[in-house]
Amino acid sequence: MFKKAERKQAKLRLALAGPSGSGKTYSALLLAQGIGGRIAVIDTEHGSASLYADIADFDTLELHAPYSPERYVDAITAAEQAGYNVLIIDSYSHEWTGSGGCLEANEKLAHQKFKGNTWAAWNETTPRHRRLTDKILTSSLHIICTMRSKTETVQGEGKKILKLGMKSEQRDGTDYEFTVVLDLTHDGHTAMASKDRTKLFEEPELITVETGRRLLAWLNSGVSPEERAKELLVDALADIASAKDMGSLQSAFNAAKAIAVGFEDLVQQVVTAKDKRKSELSPQRQSA
Repeated sequence: MFKKAERKQAKLRLALAGPSGSGKTYSALLLAQGIGGRIAVIDTEHGSASLYADIADFDTLELHAPYSPERYVDAITAAEQAGYNVLIIDSYSHEWTGSGGCLEANEKLAHQKFKGNTWAAWNETTPRHRRLTDKILTSSLHIICTMRSKTETVQGEGKKILKLGMKSEQRDGTDYEFTVVLDLTHDGHTAMASKDRTKLFEEPELITVETGRRLLAWLNSGVSPEERAKELLVDALADIASAKDMGSLQSAFNAAKAIAVGFEDLVQQVVTAKDKRKSELSPQRQSA
């Protein structure tokens, strides 16, 4: 059935893309600090994130080659189980272009199994990459991914040489998976949105801790799952209260419990309503 669209509370899915030296790691840590909670960093840059330990309190997991999708998935799972709130994947590009990443793994697979046919090999490599993408999208954590960009040097005003980040080093279409994609400039480290569902980045800006707070406010401004469950439960509780017999009471109870599952207080409301109606129906059965 179609129903009215509404924005629910969500977890952050943000990508920071830029050339070397544009401030991706630094900016990611500032954003994470603004969002708050415990911060974890998957560091594929040989410990470079730890150079910024003075600006934020965070834990790192140094991930070395091979940079397979499965090792990223395992690292994300470990962060979830450890109870972190924000996870920075620095960098996401290694999974695609790094040693043991998808491009290298696909080339190797093509020669081993498909007589050098790389297109055929993608039938096995793509699902591996997709599992990592799905893990990022469905994770219970706020996730910030940094991605390297191929660098192009141009001459600006006054013959000043500028470094511009171009295409991100990840699979084509990766940008579509994120709520926000910010491109960082090498000079000035300003962020410009190439994709922005939040409408918070209409102008280029320097990322600060306050940027993370603004994002968190936007993420939390939707309807929470518990609030939505409470709304749906109004009618479900009314069905319990008006149940005409034990059979209809059981059906109404099962429907209400399915809505309340996961929220202990709401489940208790459902059980209390069922017990109340059951006691009301019992005298009717005895008199009959």
